[in-house]
Amino acid sequence: AYRSDCMTTASPLITADLVASAITYEQYVQLSTDRLAQGLSTTDDPHYNTPEIIGFVKLNLHRMSRLHKLMGLNPELRSVMARVPERWTWLVLTESWCGDAAQIVPVLHRMADESPYVEIKFLLRDQHPDLMNAHLTNGGKSIPKLICVRTRDIGSPTLREIGTWGPRPAGLQTLMDAWRTEKLTLIDIVERAQRWYNDDRTQATQRELLVLAASWSNVSA
Repeated sequence: AYRSDCMTTASPLITADLVASAITYEQYVQLSTDRLAQGLSTTDDPHYNTPEIIGFVKLNLHRMSRLHKLMGLNPELRSVMARVPERWTWLVLTESWCGDAAQIVPVLHRMADESPYVEIKFLLRDQHPDLMNAHLTNGGKSIPKLICVRTRDIGSPTLREIGTWGPRPAGLQTLMDAWRTEKLTLIDIVERAQRWYNDDRTQATQRELLVLAASWSNVSA
């Protein structure tokens, strides 16, 4: 339910103009930093601009910076990414308040760097409701959401969607489903999830994406 490797399909929502409007990793980090300096997250939704949420944004930016500097990809994953046979655009729906995005976006960015054929671009969830609504997880607007798009026909009216992944590794998703039945506070759930990510050191994310990228490329993992 949390990742798919479907056959390629034309998506009228994903156009060359949309891809062109998406921002780079560096632009996303800068936007998040600039908005934080104003006491804001990347969305204008007041529910995601409370003092508590802005505290999460500050932590998220610190985590992203640390992962970007220190994280290494497993050799198998680097090998699969090096063998991507065609041009892809990875569109990632995200927001600066999202703790899962802070842990996963740097992994996706590092993976894309391993291939000359993969370009990663970022879209803010709340600025693209139609695209988000077409990529729900169990009916929810969970992020980050990776959408892998075949872009060799960049001039065509619509591009070909290969598959998706997100919002988090399946093992953590199972735990979070259980935690929600315990009626924990948002802070408790966020803190438990961050401890899980810290203990896992991106390995579950890398394992899942290794299998998926290999499937999308039709190469052995």
